[in-house]
Amino acid sequence: MQALIPFPEIDPAIFTLPLFGMEFSLRWYALAYIAGIIAGWRMGVALSGKARLWPGNEVPMSREKADDMLTWIVLGIILGGRLGYVLFYKPGHYLENPGDILRLWDGGMAFHGGLLGVIIGVWIFCARNAINKMNIADLLAVCVPPGLFFGRIANFINAELYGRPTDVAWGVKFPSMCFDPVAQGCAVAGQWFYTGAEVARHPSQLYEAGLEGLLLGVIVLVMALRGSFKVPGLTVGVFFLGYGVSRFIVEFYRLADDQFITADNPAGYVMRLGEWGITKGQQLSLPMVALGIALIAYALIRRRRAAVA
Repeated sequence: MQALIPFPEIDPAIFTLPLFGMEFSLRWYALAYIAGIIAGWRMGVALSGKARLWPGNEVPMSREKADDMLTWIVLGIILGGRLGYVLFYKPGHYLENPGDILRLWDGGMAFHGGLLGVIIGVWIFCARNAINKMNIADLLAVCVPPGLFFGRIANFINAELYGRPTDVAWGVKFPSMCFDPVAQGCAVAGQWFYTGAEVARHPSQLYEAGLEGLLLGVIVLVMALRGSFKVPGLTVGVFFLGYGVSRFIVEFYRLADDQFITADNPAGYVMRLGEWGITKGQQLSLPMVALGIALIAYALIRRRRAAVA
């Protein structure tokens, strides 16, 4: 008999208010975004104001510029995250239903898209204000993990992005599982679980919260406080490498997105070689690993050359 941990009964909506004949809810997912942005912003303001942490003991930007940059970051998160989800995960659906792109309240945000949106937004901001882009990239690398942590906790509360079936002792019985065996990938050793089956799953959202949010966040923060900002590119390189590796590993335990799962591809691979393959999340994480390694190499080579000179 498989042991199951019941899913905690947490309403995805913190509270709901009727207004003008409609219901408006504050959801944990929205609160996670708000908390992540505020926590990241406060960390960024605090770190950017400590001159001793930066090259030449000069702060990378003023407090006013830091506040202005927040607007660009928020726009990058929302626009990039949404467009990333549309283009990376469900292009066919949104091509046929373009009006659904604006339905943010239905969910659907991609971290890789949000990251790309932030990079573009911050790049433009730095170029317009003559701010060193690599210094700001290092700063943002320390500010992002809190948002990742809160976001993954919200994913768990929403019972979304859950893991593959498992027999580990901490497997969780998420609600509404297996009403569509093909779409939800409820297969173990070739056997399908049908409606009503008790299936324990990896709480992969919590794995990601622990790795991408907590562990990676502690690593880059400690690095920054110990002087890594003085080596431009090192901190952001570690962030990209750490996130890419963490996400790649967790994807082995996370159920693939339903649009990639079919009866003959229950693992939801987007690239296959025989019985092996990689998921969409792994595919998008590989460039991050490569970029992280390149940035770390760039930073260390520049430091060595500066030391020789």
